Amino acid sequence: MSRVILGGIRATLLSQGSATKAELSRRLQISFPTVSKFLAQMERDGELIAVGMDDSSGGRRAKRYAYNPEHVLGLAVFLERTETHYAVFNGLGEVKEQGQAPSFLLDGVQRFAEHVEEIAARYPKIRALAIGVPGSVNQGRIIHIPDYEAFRDFDLKGYFEDRLAIPVVVENDMNAAVLGYHARKSDRDNPSLVYLYFGQNGPGAGILINGNIVRGSTFFSGEVSFVPQYDDRSFGDALNQGGVSEKGRLGGEEIDAVSRLVASFAAILNPHAVIFNRDEVSDDVIDRIASRSAAYIPEAHLPALDASDWRQDYLFGLQHLGRSLMISAPYRA
Repeated sequence: MSRVILGGIRATLLSQGSATKAELSRRLQISFPTVSKFLAQMERDGELIAVGMDDSSGGRRAKRYAYNPEHVLGLAVFLERTETHYAVFNGLGEVKEQGQAPSFLLDGVQRFAEHVEEIAARYPKIRALAIGVPGSVNQGRIIHIPDYEAFRDFDLKGYFEDRLAIPVVVENDMNAAVLGYHARKSDRDNPSLVYLYFGQNGPGAGILINGNIVRGSTFFSGEVSFVPQYDDRSFGDALNQGGVSEKGRLGGEEIDAVSRLVASFAAILNPHAVIFNRDEVSDDVIDRIASRSAAYIPEAHLPALDASDWRQDYLFGLQHLGRSLMISAPYRA
């Protein structure tokens, strides 16, 4: 219960900017004495900042509180075939440092852990870690990650929680990207999205339905490279015929494969939009995909097609997950 109350107070102050004890009591439906007790402890611990007194309405003036966004920090890191990206951020999601390092996918977990510890040594207030990987994840364990044997069937969450003694979340790259896109856009009118990435490690998709990530019964949702599309080829096979490493360089066969997948998403999920990585598609390619998709499904039921900054969305999604850990943690830093 203490953890729930702490999380509620933190989330309210971060979203509202500031609040009085009475406002927190009403919003969280917690007694005034309970709120007072928690706020007193949080103020002693440095989590809160007093931001003045409200005008009197006849009684004592109420003290107003804001959350100290620098009290603890979070770290978001994602692993790719050619590089590793990271961002250190505060309670408001403001980035303190952002950078990249060589890839650790072939080096193994130990070298990756050393990199994380180097960042944590520079920022001792880090109290939450969010990791993104190009593979399927079940409760922090990587269950499918082609080409990277050292990470396969590895409990990355448990490993880092034991090593760093802080809460950790591990997420599939495309799940994090679609979550980040949705959170960054703050578009509550489009709660159902598919984010499609051709990728350094093969294609993948993140699926958001009514604002919730779809992971599937075995956490394998979004592994679209396996989707059968032709008599002898899957979606992954069709893309590999011509390659999609350069922006806008999809040939007719690749356009058809992507269009079939968009039509399949429309028929099965009927999402509001399908998002592409803007580094992989041009406006012309998106127009061609839209036109070709209409050959497979009535145009009125096709989703909108958009392109976005995949790396930015990915990191933002991991920060979103990391901030959730920071808000719910029982720490006293």
